[in-house]
Amino acid sequence: MHTQTNHTLKFTISKEIKVAVVFVIAISVLVWGVMYLKGLEIFTHNRVIYAVYDRVNGLVKANPVSINGLKVGQVKDLYFSKTNRGKIIVELYIANDYPIPKNSQATITSSDLLGSKEVEIVLGNSKEVIKEGDTLRSLTDATLGEAVNQQLLPLKRKAESLINSIDSLVGTFQELLNKDTRNNLVVSIEHIKQSLENLAHMTYNVDTLIDKERTNLAAIINNIASISSNLKQNNEKINTILSNFSTLSDSLARAKIPSTFNQINKVLSDLTEVLDKINKGHGTLGQFVNDEKLYNEVEKAAKDLNLLLEDIKANPKRYLKVSVF
Repeated sequence: MHTQTNHTLKFTISKEIKVAVVFVIAISVLVWGVMYLKGLEIFTHNRVIYAVYDRVNGLVKANPVSINGLKVGQVKDLYFSKTNRGKIIVELYIANDYPIPKNSQATITSSDLLGSKEVEIVLGNSKEVIKEGDTLRSLTDATLGEAVNQQLLPLKRKAESLINSIDSLVGTFQELLNKDTRNNLVVSIEHIKQSLENLAHMTYNVDTLIDKERTNLAAIINNIASISSNLKQNNEKINTILSNFSTLSDSLARAKIPSTFNQINKVLSDLTEVLDKINKGHGTLGQFVNDEKLYNEVEKAAKDLNLLLEDIKANPKRYLKVSVF
């Protein structure tokens, strides 16, 4: 009886141990699965480094940490700094031994168009690598809305400037196109219309004139052609005439025409001087021309002489006595 009880107790203990072992294994698998789904590997070397930000733009725990697009860890925790007011400390869980230069930069950026966040580690060039508990430089990229606003801000300013320019232009047109200006434009358009009508009428008249005078124009063209033909036929004669004119020109050039004109000018000058002296009463001729008394006496003597000659002609015996020996 005692022996049977001991066997039963041993069997019972063994069953409980088995259940406990299975439970522990299940819990371990569950924890491992959760950690695996979170990207945390239990049996690898892990490091925790820090970054301090002014704002995190929606970064939460378990967001990925990547280097050149390759996931190397995740965000472990976020909390406000107790020493620097307003600063946010982010714990980064790095799940491999990749050497990260100490002057690298942890940048919060968007991983997709939906706005999911991640921490992108931009590698520096320092030869010294980070260690457990080190703090990286930090940077926060603009959100999608901020990026869009930054891109649209210049366009917005240009649009506002364009709208202001359009407003100014419209105001200027409104000032220009007042009642008087509109009336002037109507009058100007009417004048332009009349000018075009006059031009069309003039063109019609020219066409009509050309049509009517077509025969005369043909005759004129024929005459011009005949003249051209005659000129062509008498080309040698024309050349001879031109040659004669050239010879005449050379003869005139050799005739010392300038000296002849100089002599003529001298004679005219002397004649002018003589006439001037006569007008001033110099010399006999000058006195005769300018002395009226002398002129009258000469005229009287001429009349007396004329009467004497007529009397001699009428009564020659009175003046001539012929003796016959």
